[in-house]
Parts: sequence; C-alpha cells; structure tokens
Amino acid sequence: MTTPRTSSPVPPAAPDTVVAALRAAGCVFAEEEAALLSAAADTPDRLASLVARRAAGEPLEHVVGWAEFRGLRIGVAPGVFVPRRRTEFLVGRALALAPTARVVVDLCCGSGALGAALAAALPGAELHAADIDPAAVDCARRNLAPRGGRVHHGDLFAALPVDLRGRVEILAANVPYVPTADIRLLPAEARDHEPSAALDGGPDGLAVLRRVAEGAPAWLAPGGCLLAETSGRQAPAARRAFAEAGLTAEVAVCEDSEAHVITGVLPPVTPAR
Repeated sequence: MTTPRTSSPVPPAAPDTVVAALRAAGCVFAEEEAALLSAAADTPDRLASLVARRAAGEPLEHVVGWAEFRGLRIGVAPGVFVPRRRTEFLVGRALALAPTARVVVDLCCGSGALGAALAAALPGAELHAADIDPAAVDCARRNLAPRGGRVHHGDLFAALPVDLRGRVEILAANVPYVPTADIRLLPAEARDHEPSAALDGGPDGLAVLRRVAEGAPAWLAPGGCLLAETSGRQAPAARRAFAEAGLTAEVAVCEDSEAHVITGVLPPVTPAR
C-alpha cells in the first residue's frame, strides 16, 4: 500500500507559504491540505512540486498517494478513482447483513478500498476484487495483496474465477452511476482526473448496476448479499432492478453522508418436501 513518506524538516515559512498557495487556488480546507502535503514531502523542492500539482486541480489523494477509508490508508494513483467517504456506509451495511462472511468480492474495485475495509473487518475471509481498468487493477493489487486478496482484470463477472459461482457471501459493487449527460457537471477534480469508466453509468446512470444485478444471483451463495451505491433519485429504479433479478431488495440511507445503498439478498433455497 502506498503511504505518505516521512517528511524532513522544512523551513518555518514553508507551511504558511503552502497555505497561501492553496487558498489562492481555491482549496477550501487549505490548512488541512497543507499539513498533508508537507507530511508527504521529504524536501522543500518536493513540497513545491506537490503544491503545484494540487493548485493545478489534481485531487489531493492523487498528489499525496493515499486516501483515508474506514480508518485505513488506501493507496491511490493518478488516473484511479478516489474512494469516497460516503461509501463507508456501504461497507457498514455489508457487515450488518453478513457479519461472518467468508467469501467476499469487490467488483468495480478501483483502488480496492471496499475490499480492504471488508478484509480488515473479516479476518481470514477469501477476498477477490476485479476491475476493467488496468491502472485500477495495479493499484488494487498493491492494496489488497498484503491482505491476502486476489485482484482480477476484466469486465464484471467475466473477470472472476469460475469456482466462485454460488459461493459469494458479500458482493460489493461500487458501480459507476453518474448519468452520461451529467458527467460535465461533476467537479473538475473528478471530471478531469478520474477515469470516465468509473463515473459514467450510461443514459440514466444505472446501466452497469442492471448488469451486475442480473448476473449476481449466479455468483451469490444462498443468503448472500449484493450491495451497490446510487443517488437518491435513482434508488427506486435501482431497487426494482435488484428485485427483478430475484433478490430481496431494500434501500438503505445515511442522512449524514447522503449515501444511498441498494441491498439485495439471494433467498435461501427452500428444501423440497
């Protein structure tokens, strides 16, 4: 996992200079970001380079090389989707539904943040992750290999080992769900620096979610759960997609983080009489 390097002392004037540069660039949390950038730099020249990147609009997480997620430092790299703090709610819902899960899949994994958080909470669980973006796969491998996770390259379920079929107890799928026409409305940090495949969910934002819902029952164990994040506006349609796939579907909402998570549980097999 990528972590910030221990910083060497910098001139006393440097932090104030950094704060001023970040404020001038429009960074709302200039003081906090200045501290993170200073910690990530081992020389004044390195600090100046990091500040210039941030002032030019590059996401802070790409600049320092990590993002915090459920108390973990998750390595991120330029061109890889930055895990959002609101998605921590999805992990919490997964653990509430399957607190003893032994087989976990992080689909559309990006940096592997969900898989890392689930692995930390479920020691010894078999962990797999997959993404269609080679850069994301490389990043996720760095994050998940130390936790015993296996990361696969490919399109959704086609990337997974076939021996997972019917065994997955938690299937966390942080699918892209921004409608194509709304990509232009995203903050520049996301629009210009994160891969479109990690953002663009098709005309109504639910194209990838529907594919995941349709394929999930073949991979879930009886009683296993699928979880995906959407917007509040999309939640009713997303819930229908889960239900139409044969899952017992619900919408969970976290008001504090404005997170909406669709959960779908594969009903247990009823023994024939």
